[in-house]
This record gives sequence, structure tokens and C-alpha cells, in this order.
Amino acid sequence: MSFNFKALYSGEYMIKEEQKLGSLPSDKKLYTSTMNIAMPAMIDTVLIGLVSMVDTIMVGSLGAAAIAAVGITNQPKLIILATFASLNIGVTAIVARRKGQNDRRGANRCLGQALMISSLLSMLFSILGVIFAEPMLLFAGSQADMILPATTYFKILMAGIPFSAVTLAINAAQRGSGNTKISMRINITANIVNMVFNYLLIGGNFGFPALGVAGAAAATVLGNIVGFTMALISISSRQQFLHINIKEIFIIDKEVLKPMSKIALSAGVEQVFMRIGFFLYIKIVASLGTVQLATHNICMSLLSLSFSFSDGLGIAASSLIGQSLGRKRADIAIIYGKACQRVSLAVSAGMVLMFTLGGKGLVSLFSTDSAILAMASPLLIIMAVNTPIQYSQVIFSNSLRGAGDTKFTAVTAMISIGIVRPIVSWMLCYPLGLGLTGAWLGLLLDQSLRFLFSYFRFSSGNWCKITV
Repeated sequence: MSFNFKALYSGEYMIKEEQKLGSLPSDKKLYTSTMNIAMPAMIDTVLIGLVSMVDTIMVGSLGAAAIAAVGITNQPKLIILATFASLNIGVTAIVARRKGQNDRRGANRCLGQALMISSLLSMLFSILGVIFAEPMLLFAGSQADMILPATTYFKILMAGIPFSAVTLAINAAQRGSGNTKISMRINITANIVNMVFNYLLIGGNFGFPALGVAGAAAATVLGNIVGFTMALISISSRQQFLHINIKEIFIIDKEVLKPMSKIALSAGVEQVFMRIGFFLYIKIVASLGTVQLATHNICMSLLSLSFSFSDGLGIAASSLIGQSLGRKRADIAIIYGKACQRVSLAVSAGMVLMFTLGGKGLVSLFSTDSAILAMASPLLIIMAVNTPIQYSQVIFSNSLRGAGDTKFTAVTAMISIGIVRPIVSWMLCYPLGLGLTGAWLGLLLDQSLRFLFSYFRFSSGNWCKITV
């Protein structure tokens, strides 16, 4: 009995007859529309992940302590950025709806409010991040042999947060409008700048000073400044769908803030639980030791690179679903969500092969330490099993966020990331003695739970009824 690929990938099989509200797009148009948004978004997110991986590889030449020092800063940094991430979920959802409604003025008013909030909050968080860098990193689990370089790295990153926050807000709006090419160009350029200055400043090449991990942080900030400049230019033309008048940025618009804050608040709760869960998780791993943390950071870099493909597809799902709901075509929104998930299955198959057949070679790019290579072997197997589960979870979760169903994703994050992952990981790491492998099994369980929650919620169709 042969497998029916047409039933799996054809749009006409993705929707029930009673759910149809009109004529459906052809399969060619369905996947063309999906990939026109998803491909630039995937290139964008993959390059971001790749640059992060290259950062770790370049820093890896300084030793395991340097890798661990850079890695330990990730969760404190992401906690600070969580506010902007939740705000931008609201921005993408609302701009996508306004795009579907052909309401250009409404989309630009949303962008203006996002820029005002991002500018003010990022300056505050930047100051606090620099002042409290060391205690934050000690609380995160930084060991004595990494605290000094980690603090230096973190302070420099925090100084550049305002540039990053504003760029993220503009990119979120561009993605909601379906213009993922602009975000791609911004990040490609910024990442090239980052890599070039990594080479010049980490080891001290072509007459530049050898700054070590401080050089890696400075390169990141320089890339952020370039991206910030390009993002502002992208909304300066009146011919573009998104155009902002600088004078309007600092005018409070309650009509726009109400729906934005409604989505952002729930997304913020989700981000809080995500960051708390991830923070506790990295503390559990950091307590295992420097070599274990270095191995974890290397494998997380690989997993993050893999995640980038699904994240790009998730961006496409969020944008297409929001625009379809704005046109009052819930049936097409459902089809776009499923189409993105089907594409993710094909991409994840390639990632599974990469981890199973070439995983050790990829780990050796970061470090040739025999202890790290041995410790990474079981993690690569877990990564291969996790990949198709994680990909589908990301697509369905982003579909719900694009529809404004952030309350559900917040509850999911609270249960799975905030409670299940840290508790199970700790039990497997310590009482059951599985160490780093136990922590990664906890990660696998978390992803599996989130997949089940998001799949059943998406299948219910209740998210189609949410108004923004």
C-alpha cells in the first residue's frame, strides 16, 4: 500500500468541506505564496543562527572557559530581550491583520507605537544590564574561571541593546506585512559586519587589537548598529507599505495600544515562563561543570541553527495566517498553517541526516577536546529525534501567535517550559545520574509536550475566531 503524498501536501485535503468559505488557492499558488515569504525568512534566521555558531567557533579558539563564558550570557540577555519579543509578536499579528484589511494607516500607527516603546524600554534595560552584569551572571551559574570574561562580554552587548531592540520592532512589522526580504537584507549585512569584526578583534588581525571575548561582543554591537541604520532606511520611503513619520513615534495612540497590549501581555507572560524555564535549565547544566557547559553550548548552537529553518517557516505561517484572517478567510488561514508544517517535515528530514551522519564532524569544528566529543555523542541522537517534533511545534505555535491566540501559548509555556523542563532535567541530571544527557532528555520531553498542546489547539480551529 503506497503512501498518498497528495493527501498530505495538497491544500484541498487540508480543510474540511464544511470549513470552506470560498474558492481555495491552487497547490502551486499555496506553496509559491508560502515560500515567497518563508524562503527569505529562513535565509534570514539561518544566517543569524550560523553567525551565532561562527561566533562560538571563533571564541572556541580561546578555550572551553571562553565558550562557556559567552554561552552563560545567553539567558540573561534573552530575559532582557523577552519584553521586546512579546511586543513584537503583537506587532507582527496586528500588522498582518491590517495588511489583510488593506489598512496601511493602521499598520503604520502600530509600528509607531512599537518604536516608541522599544526605544524607551531598551535604553532603561541597557543601563540596568551594564550596572548589574556581574550579579546577573553569577545568578545564572557562572563559574569562577569564566565570570570576568563573561561580565565584559555582557556589558558590551547591553550597551548595544537599543540598536537591536528598534531593529527587531521594524523587522517584526515588515514580516507581518509579508516583506521578509527587507529583514533578510538587514540581517545578512549586519551579520557580515559581525563576522568581519570577529575576525579582526577576537584574535587581533590586520593590526587590530586582540580583544578576545570582548572583541566578539564589540563585533556584535557594530553589526547591530549597521542593521539599525538599514532598518530605519527601510521605513523612510512613502512608497513602501510601512512608512513612519518620526514626529508620530512619541504620540501615545490608545486605539492602537489596546489590541497590541492585549496580545503582547499574553505573549509577555509566555516569554516570562520561557525565560524562567530556560534560566533554570541553564543553571542546572552550568552546575555540572565547565566542560559540560561548553559541550552543551556547542550542541545548542547546532540545534539553534537547525531551529532557524523552522523559525523561518513559522514567520511565514504567522504572516500568512494573520493576513488571511484579516481578509476573513479562516479556511485559507488553516491551509497556510498546515502547508508550512508540511514543508517543515521535509526540511527536518535533512536535519535528522545531518545530526546522525555528520554531527561529530560539526562538533569538531568548535572543539577537538576528546571529552567534549565523547559527551556530545548521545546529545546528537537526541537532537535527531527532537528535530521533526520541534519543527512542527514551532509552526503550530507561530500559527496560533499570528492569530493572536497568545493566551494559549502562554499557558503552554508555563506548563512545559516553566515547570516540566527544569524539574525533569534536574531529576534526570542528578538523582538519576544521567548528567548532561539527562538535561537533553528533559529538553526532548518539553518539545514533545509543546507539540501536542499546539497541534490539538490548532486542530480545534478556535483561534480563527479571535479578533484583533
